Amino acid sequence: MEALRKSLLIFAIVTVIIQNKAMAAQHVVGGSQGWDESTDFNSWASGETFKIGDTLVFRYNPGLHSVVEVEGESAYKSCDTSSSVNSMSAGNDVVKLNKPGTRYFACGTAGHCDQGMKLKITTVTGNAPSNQAATSSNPSSSSSADSRRFSTAFFTFIAAIFTLHMALVFQL
Repeated sequence: MEALRKSLLIFAIVTVIIQNKAMAAQHVVGGSQGWDESTDFNSWASGETFKIGDTLVFRYNPGLHSVVEVEGESAYKSCDTSSSVNSMSAGNDVVKLNKPGTRYFACGTAGHCDQGMKLKITTVTGNAPSNQAATSSNPSSSSSADSRRFSTAFFTFIAAIFTLHMALVFQL
């Protein structure tokens, strides 16, 4: 009986970890167009909900663009990238959203920010879905949300099978 209790505890812990990982969303900035001058980042961001634990992924052509996180709204509005909090130039840069609040990003290439290549996002806490677009008619967002739900269910099922197996092994 003690082995069964331990197995159930392990199952509960594994399930919580899996569900927390599955709930975090990965936001590819700009969607399929990525971090590019032709993307309307205000429009893109308005269809997203950014939560603590989510990540932003900036995909772009290195050498042509970069990502600079600027210090505040004033630097964002004036495209002043000299007050950077962080600079990235790899072309597939990941930013973890680890606290609530507003963050500002701009392209560090001269003139690109002035042409609209900048992003303002607000990270929130709470239990709302990470990607509001998943409930809209956007098929790729819906597909991504369905994939996350399937992954969560699948890994929870595997954890349950593993737990039952361990309970049987310890009882023998």
